Amino acid sequence: MNRAEPLLEINGLASGYGPIGILRAITLSVRAGEIVALLGSNGAGKSTLIRTLCGLLTPSAGSICWLGRDIAGASSQSIVAAGLVQVPEGRRIFPNLSVQDNLLLGSYRRGRAARQANLAAVIERFPRLGERARQAAGTLSGGEQQMLAIARALMAEPRLLILDEPSLGLSPKMVDTLFELISQLHRQGLAILLVEQHVAQSLALASRAYVLENGAMAFSGTPAQLLASDQLRRAYLGV
Repeated sequence: MNRAEPLLEINGLASGYGPIGILRAITLSVRAGEIVALLGSNGAGKSTLIRTLCGLLTPSAGSICWLGRDIAGASSQSIVAAGLVQVPEGRRIFPNLSVQDNLLLGSYRRGRAARQANLAAVIERFPRLGERARQAAGTLSGGEQQMLAIARALMAEPRLLILDEPSLGLSPKMVDTLFELISQLHRQGLAILLVEQHVAQSLALASRAYVLENGAMAFSGTPAQLLASDQLRRAYLGV
């Protein structure tokens, strides 16, 4: 696929919860191989956008084009099967299942044919998970659980990986490890939509950024352009 062509293109999207509208006229795109940062304060609408994108909410207007096909309103299962894979906020691992079983569940909808090869690859990338493969996932540390959630998503062979607040609750050292992992995945050509509260570190990796405010896009452009705006810099970087 031509890297200039969007993998994901959202136009005029409106969504919410029943009669309660949250998002208005949202436009966003992600091209192959790039990191796009989605920023905004709590309550800005980031979670609603991700839930709509992943098929957990049905939009009331607009389109979500994935590889040129409108998937607005499609089931979450079919969206994962198409290669758009989310690491949800809060990790959402299965604590009573083993680490290995959590990983294998990642290939339930996509990646089954190469399941064993992919399992070997993620264990090589995350050796700690290999050491604890038979251990209940709920006994892992918070950082290890986040790595498990990312490894599980990689089992599905994503074309686009959505990381929703991946650093939430992690120690500063683990946050640094996480961002190094994101950088590695990007260097290997994986497209990433990064929803994060660590704004400065996100902008250091991203090629483009969007800022959501009160359900609408307040900014779309490069990190350099965002940093050049005194108003946005004060609002989202605190400087």
